[in-house]
Amino acid sequence: MPAPRTVVGLGLEVNVDYLGARVLDLTGDVVAERVVPGSFHDSDPTAVLARLGALARELSDEVTASGMTVAGARLALPGLVDPRAGTLQVAPNLGWSSIEPVPLLGLDLDVQVANEAKLAALAELAGGSDVAAPDSFVFVSGDVGIGAAIVVDRRLFLGERGWNGEIGHVVVDPAGPRCSCGAFGCLEQYAGKEAMMRAAGLPADAPLADLVARLRADDADLPAGRALGSALADFVNLIDIGTIVLGGAYTELLPWLRADVEAALTERVLAAPFVDLQVRAAQAGPHAALTGGAREVLARVLADPSAWV
Repeated sequence: MPAPRTVVGLGLEVNVDYLGARVLDLTGDVVAERVVPGSFHDSDPTAVLARLGALARELSDEVTASGMTVAGARLALPGLVDPRAGTLQVAPNLGWSSIEPVPLLGLDLDVQVANEAKLAALAELAGGSDVAAPDSFVFVSGDVGIGAAIVVDRRLFLGERGWNGEIGHVVVDPAGPRCSCGAFGCLEQYAGKEAMMRAAGLPADAPLADLVARLRADDADLPAGRALGSALADFVNLIDIGTIVLGGAYTELLPWLRADVEAALTERVLAAPFVDLQVRAAQAGPHAALTGGAREVLARVLADPSAWV
């Protein structure tokens, strides 16, 4: 039985509208966390990562003072991350490219970087709810940006460089609006969180609860489901995985997205008459990449417990 509140892992995240840090112990319990809202479009990575580093030190000092040992950290970032080199190639919504983020945190810890959606998928895979994750699924993280991760037989499928899953930049309409990546008509311009807010007549930075309230009052439409379903149908045709897990903002919005997403899958997936295509809400909870990052640190501890005695 893993000992609670002894060795802990730290999950960190920079997203477009928040910074987050979460500490998990070996039992999977959240020991401490901070999530700080903000606006990080076209931000300065040096300043933002220094701020996240200060947040991480605050949590680390807090748990260390209680007798716990922080085994390391994982930093979740949106965009193309090279975990082996420890670099972020590009994060269009942040406006960041070609940086080494770990030194900018200023932490005296072993920190590794990973893509946000992939860490969130690992959190989903770990379970923790009454509904077990399937062995194979596509995890879609819906926020300002939209990322995906492919899980096959309970393992992440990473592709050649680990850069797969950028479903937010699948083109829905070549004549559509320009995306932060420079292309036109990307899925994020129709089904990203800010795009959904604008379609509902809300400020782009309004809280998700405002959109949910309008939808419950039948005071807004959610056309994002049609674009999302179209992109997901293409994804399923290409990779042949029939379970889609919707995370991030999509988890709460699924009741209003489901009909359009399922209709697109039925209409456009060639295998639809022969397989049971499923669309499910994520179970890993809010800011799942923080949990996935902390769990990845602790997986290394469990693989070699003697190093932490």
